Amino acid sequence: MAHVISDDCTNCGACVDSCPVNAIAPAGDKHKIDGDTCIDCGACVDTCPVSAISAA
Repeated sequence: MAHVISDDCTNCGACVDSCPVNAIAPAGDKHKIDGDTCIDCGACVDTCPVSAISAA
């Protein structure tokens, strides 16, 4: 299962650089993880300063 970003996202972009497969991109007022690209590694979870990322 891909990870997801909740509405708690502050759009800081910290997660973007942590993703080894570039599955995270801006989407309006927050970021979004492409479920087809995400390899479920969890690297983004640790870099999110507001804990807005979790396993789906």
